[in-house]
Amino acid sequence: MTTDPAQVLRDYLTDNDLEWEEPSAGLFSFSLPGEKKLQTAVRLDLGPHTLGVHAFVCRKPDENHERVYRWLLERNLRTYAVAFAVDRLGDIYLDGRLPLSAVTPDELDRLLGAVLSTADESFNAILELGFASSIRKEWEWRKLRGEPTHNLEAFRGWLEAE
Repeated sequence: MTTDPAQVLRDYLTDNDLEWEEPSAGLFSFSLPGEKKLQTAVRLDLGPHTLGVHAFVCRKPDENHERVYRWLLERNLRTYAVAFAVDRLGDIYLDGRLPLSAVTPDELDRLLGAVLSTADESFNAILELGFASSIRKEWEWRKLRGEPTHNLEAFRGWLEAE
């Protein structure tokens, strides 16, 4: 078994049937399929001492910024290996670091499992907190015109209660 972290990553991504790219040495890009959040874009960066993981979760909320960011910080108390972060634009990411000695198939399973479950389980709550007005407008527009609402079903309860 190889101990070269880059090769461990290549083998892991290939063995798990993930379509990935390595645009430059030590930089890996791919998407993880989810249920609520259908795709989570992930970037792994191999540095001289650590493996960085960066996953896009959601764009900057339209509203309730303080409430959304507080919710994210509270969730950080329960996450493994990654934490919510915001970039300079306010977009929401999951970010983490592992020592290179932890780059093994088992630890990659745990790390990417944490990314996927955290992004997927949080997605609808983030949308509900940060995009309620936009979701409500979309729901009303679709109902008025008889358009399908299947991709808004997760929000039906609070949309119809109003």
